[in-house]
Amino acid sequence: MPTRILRDYLDRNEVAYRIVPHAPAFTASEVAAAAHVGGKHLVKTVMVKLDGKLAMVAVPSNLRIDFDALRETTGARAIELAHEDEFADLFPGCETGAMPPFGNLYGVHVYVAPELAREPLIAFNAGTHSELIEMSFEDFRRLVQPRMITEPLAI
Repeated sequence: MPTRILRDYLDRNEVAYRIVPHAPAFTASEVAAAAHVGGKHLVKTVMVKLDGKLAMVAVPSNLRIDFDALRETTGARAIELAHEDEFADLFPGCETGAMPPFGNLYGVHVYVAPELAREPLIAFNAGTHSELIEMSFEDFRRLVQPRMITEPLAI
C-alpha cells in the first residue's frame, strides 16, 4: 500500500493514478524489470545535498544526474549524493530508498530532469520496494511544482 501521506494527497487532489505491485526490488533496473516499466518512464528519486542542504532529484531510471546541469539550475557550489542515514527519518512511512518524488510533502525541494517532462506517464516508488504509482507527468508537475533542470542529463 502506498504511504498514507502520498495516497491521501493524491486522492484529495483528485489525481488519477494506478498502483503497480511488483516483486520486491531495490535498484532502478530491478524495479523496471519486476514492474515491466521502461527506464525512461520510471522515475529514480535521488537524494543530494546542495551546499549542505538536502534536496531531491527525479530522473528517468536509465539516466544519471549531470552534476554540472544541476549546479547550473540550483546555483549550488557544492553538490554531493546524500547518504541514507542523512534522510531516512525524513520520510515517515517509507522504506529507506523507496521514497516517492514528492519532496513537497516532506519539506524538501524537488528538481526534475527535463526528459521526464516528455513522458505522458511516469511511475515511481510508492514508499515501498514492492509497489509503484503510475500517474501523468502533468499531474505530478502541478502537485509538486518542481524546478526543471536546465540541461538534458547524461546516460
